[in-house]
Amino acid sequence: MSAGKILVVGGGIAGLSTAWGLVRRGFAVELFEQGALPYPKASSYDEHRIIRHAYGDMEGYAYLMPEAFRVWNALWAALGVCHYDAMPAVYLMRGESDWYETTKRSMGRMGVACTDISIDAAMARYPMVNPEGVTRVVQTDGAGMLYPIRILTDMVKLIAGLGVVLHPNSLVESVDLQAGTVRTAAGLTQGDAVVVTAGAWVNRLIPSTTGVAVPSRQAVMFLAPPPALMDAWQAAPVLIDIGPDSGTYTLPPRAGTRLKIGDHQFTRQGDPDEDRTGTDADVERLTAAARRAWLDFDAYTVLERKACFYTVTADERFLVRREGTRGWLGSACSGHGFKLGPLIGEGIAATIAGERDADTLAIWAAGRAG
Repeated sequence: MSAGKILVVGGGIAGLSTAWGLVRRGFAVELFEQGALPYPKASSYDEHRIIRHAYGDMEGYAYLMPEAFRVWNALWAALGVCHYDAMPAVYLMRGESDWYETTKRSMGRMGVACTDISIDAAMARYPMVNPEGVTRVVQTDGAGMLYPIRILTDMVKLIAGLGVVLHPNSLVESVDLQAGTVRTAAGLTQGDAVVVTAGAWVNRLIPSTTGVAVPSRQAVMFLAPPPALMDAWQAAPVLIDIGPDSGTYTLPPRAGTRLKIGDHQFTRQGDPDEDRTGTDADVERLTAAARRAWLDFDAYTVLERKACFYTVTADERFLVRREGTRGWLGSACSGHGFKLGPLIGEGIAATIAGERDADTLAIWAAGRAG
């Protein structure tokens, strides 16, 4: 498509990245967000998120990560600041799984270090770990933490400065992906194409995603560790616990963030407009998993229990594709969308600009390209 006007619905990482990619290619861009920009209820909005090359049996996403890091580096250059803290990701395995062999293979092919650590050495290095049931410890490079709130805030300023017209607090009532229009309370806006990156609200705008991209209420807890472990946690890497009854990920308190723990078991239920305060029911499973992962977990102070929402497909793959004659769907969520959000947004923008094949976009974004 020659440069025209593109309407982007959704101001999370996928929408902001798509708008950035489009405006750099000469398109006029208008971006609509139902709340403030950045929006505190967006799936993207968080203190810190993991980025990594290790992906287990989802090897297609592992092979997208070098390209994703290149786009992140381009973004840091554009922002003039880097909101990324490189550090290893250490995996505590409780029992055997296919994760190890597939990760070892993909990391080797990419030339990214993936190293076994003796259990004794790991327990000495990470005194917060519950050693019961640990069968293998693996350290991977090419990982670290992203700081989403800072990233989103700076991206809003960046794209506004490049000429993107921003419509915060503008709930999109409907989209017409044949006509290329967006309707809000202010009226109808016409574009040459519409890109819907509405996260957990996508079903309301694109009914064909209902039952496919399923909103999923997820809980995380922000913690204060016992004083005796504060130094160990501040020096810790990203720690991920893999086991049949665990599956937690923990991000250390760095750069003004709090210690955070979450898990990878999707609820696949809930309404994204619900209150985001974590309930007892939200954290019941997470608390049980945390007690298995960390010694004396009940000595930690829970600072905040928070619920967030993702959209999750059955196979945790992204839905990125053409919708109608003038529409595009960018549903890159499923819990691992933030780290790949800028790459997916760049891919959508490049496809609209005719730089890449529209027919293969969905395969590429689903991590099935080869």
